[in-house]
Amino acid sequence: MADNDDRAVIEAQVGRPLRADSEVVSRCHLGLPVVVRVPPLLDDGTPFPTLYWLTCPLARARIARLESSGGVKRMETKSEADPQFRKDLETAHRSYEAERDVLLPAGANPTPSGGVGGSSVGIKCLHAHYAHTRGGGDNPVGNLVQGWIEPLDCSEECVVGGEPNPAWTSRP
Repeated sequence: MADNDDRAVIEAQVGRPLRADSEVVSRCHLGLPVVVRVPPLLDDGTPFPTLYWLTCPLARARIARLESSGGVKRMETKSEADPQFRKDLETAHRSYEAERDVLLPAGANPTPSGGVGGSSVGIKCLHAHYAHTRGGGDNPVGNLVQGWIEPLDCSEECVVGGEPNPAWTSRP
């Protein structure tokens, strides 16, 4: 799980306290967390369907730009028009759900449901699909998004000493 230094960085990146101990699964070239794996049950027992959570402010800003320009709709249209893409997306949802569900304690109730970001089909959020890819998953949407937003080429750290770095600015 995240050590205290990572936890402070993650909390500064997302702008709030973590709701569960999370594991860093991807880092940027500066060594800071990009994606964390979140347990399927939060510390208070709330089911949480999103196994991979994007923390990197630069990636979040770039993906938000894609989403605000109709990126989710374009991916939905691609899924409707391309049977192989749709099949690969369905496989990603099933794989994501299975990976998350194996982490549930025996007898847990209620439990999270759905695949990537809690959705069983389609594309709910490009952030979740990208986080799945950066976390090691095979996700056709995340793979495309990765090609569009990387490299994550910050020249200075987004967080210093557990606080947002005022010298850092996002470059979507």
